Amino acid sequence: MRHIHVRPIEPADVSVLAEAFGGPDWGGSKPASLFERYVREHESGERDVLVAFRGDAVAGYATIRWEPAYEPFRDAGVPTVEDLNVLISHRRKRVASALMDEAERRIGERSDTAGIGFGMDPGYGNAQRMYPQRGYVPDGRGLTTHDHPVKSGDTVRVDDDLVLYLTKRLR
Repeated sequence: MRHIHVRPIEPADVSVLAEAFGGPDWGGSKPASLFERYVREHESGERDVLVAFRGDAVAGYATIRWEPAYEPFRDAGVPTVEDLNVLISHRRKRVASALMDEAERRIGERSDTAGIGFGMDPGYGNAQRMYPQRGYVPDGRGLTTHDHPVKSGDTVRVDDDLVLYLTKRLR
């Protein structure tokens, strides 16, 4: 088993992440501009960006948004883990857990509660299982779309923007 190492993003990681998350081991494409923005936001303190490696290979990343877009979390000062992604070949090898351990450690230095959200389509199945196992519980506000509550009777599109938010007490 290869050792997992998690560290803050560095500018040199942009091309490595863009290549890894633009190839067949991801199944989609995340542009270099996303990782360039993440470097800027990390350097400004707007978010922490963590990169995971298994051995020498990039395996995944996650971000912590200190002032999340989701209003209830922003108003309550609940930092949110966002955009956690693990390459297909590194899944089920504790990479996401290592990223979450470090994210929760960092959040715990500033807040007693961590927030997280996941999409409702089957593509989020791993997250839908992992976060409750780590002690996250729904925040009790129901589903959201584009960070706004879905009301009874609403018709919504099931896509990346249909989200359930959860929290976890860290201390």
